[in-house]
Amino acid sequence: MNNRPLVILPWILGLITIFGYCFPTMLFSQNKKPIQEIARTIKDSNFQQVFHHPEKYRLQIIYTQIDRDKYNRPHFTTYRYHSAAKYYFNPASTVKMPLAFLALEKLHALDSKVKLLGITKHTTMLTDSSYIGENAVVTDSTSKTGLPSLAQYIKRIFLVSDNDAYNRLYEFLGQGYINKRLHAKGYLHSLITRRFAPASEDQNRHTNAVRFVDSANQLQYLQPPAYNKDSFQFEATVKIGNGYMNSKDSLINGPWDFTRGNRMSLEDLTTIERSFLFPTSVPITQRFDLDSSDTRFLLQYMSQYPGETQYPKYDSTVFFDSFTKFYFRYGNHHIPNYIRIFNKPGWSYGFLTDIAYIVDFKHKVEFMLSCTLYVNEDGIINDGHYDYDSIGFPFLYTLGQGIYQFELKRPRKFAPDLSHFKVNYEKRNSLDTRPFINQAAN
Repeated sequence: MNNRPLVILPWILGLITIFGYCFPTMLFSQNKKPIQEIARTIKDSNFQQVFHHPEKYRLQIIYTQIDRDKYNRPHFTTYRYHSAAKYYFNPASTVKMPLAFLALEKLHALDSKVKLLGITKHTTMLTDSSYIGENAVVTDSTSKTGLPSLAQYIKRIFLVSDNDAYNRLYEFLGQGYINKRLHAKGYLHSLITRRFAPASEDQNRHTNAVRFVDSANQLQYLQPPAYNKDSFQFEATVKIGNGYMNSKDSLINGPWDFTRGNRMSLEDLTTIERSFLFPTSVPITQRFDLDSSDTRFLLQYMSQYPGETQYPKYDSTVFFDSFTKFYFRYGNHHIPNYIRIFNKPGWSYGFLTDIAYIVDFKHKVEFMLSCTLYVNEDGIINDGHYDYDSIGFPFLYTLGQGIYQFELKRPRKFAPDLSHFKVNYEKRNSLDTRPFINQAAN
């Protein structure tokens, strides 16, 4: 049987069933609830079980249609299903996306003396140990030079959702800076309080000294260690589950407390991605200060596959094309070469989330889709046993394919010019004998 992900060409009529998923041609008229209309056409029982029990699965969906005018200016129509800031979900690795944007923005904001020294995202960035529990980082075996940089960390974040790379951005930015900048931009349902590593609340308030050095290892800029004195206003107590495993692998009866961890609303994450992809579509205050080189860099690594990348040299059998592309993650994980997905997913404690902009260059289709759900049937947190493969990934795939098929048939007055999102991707050097990287903490 062909295990390629389901991609149905727009001329196919009728009901076509592949791998147990059923999608009609969806020649729908415009209506106010396209998510529900699309959902009604999907016969898969797993999808229907999740979709019709949004409270149990903490399901939220935000679907944005994009229509271009005759000047190719995008116009957005957004639909929501069970989505509101009050509905908690663990954002997990999705928080790495705004930190990548903020890190590049902060680099531009360094004083004029630093700019004259020529510090860029590719400059070597050394992280010192400045407080109890902090780690010094002065090498990066995944980079071409063997040295760390903001650019390399951001690559690792978008390619395989690397936790260590996120921690270095968190430390460069500082806990207080992160939250002040997000709130100043109007992302008021966002709170980033911790690294992705064992650390106390006090340790997460402390962040490391950071040095930028030139190719001769001469200091260009020193950022001293920081401590965040600001208090946090946690919106509500959030406790989930029937029990959890503690640090000693003992089962504790009672819910896991998520209250003081990282938090972002699905709306904030969606707007943050849109502010990068379509900056003029949001108020100036919500945008990130990124230059054209940042934009091309981010577009590349948000959509490039691990197997296309030379540095880091990831094992494509482990980090396959759709490893972080959940709306196309099925079968042998191949994605058609005319489709690219600019996104940031997250998965942790049974929560699965994907914030994505999907482009089909062949059929001139584009749309945004954000979804989060919680799949943990036994109710035990932190035991490493969640229902990602049996419930979560199949649901996201089916949802993504359902909306994609709807978009293929949705009429557009003007075909979009999508050339802005066409990227020159890397190609692996077949003579490179370095071993593959087949592990990453993510």
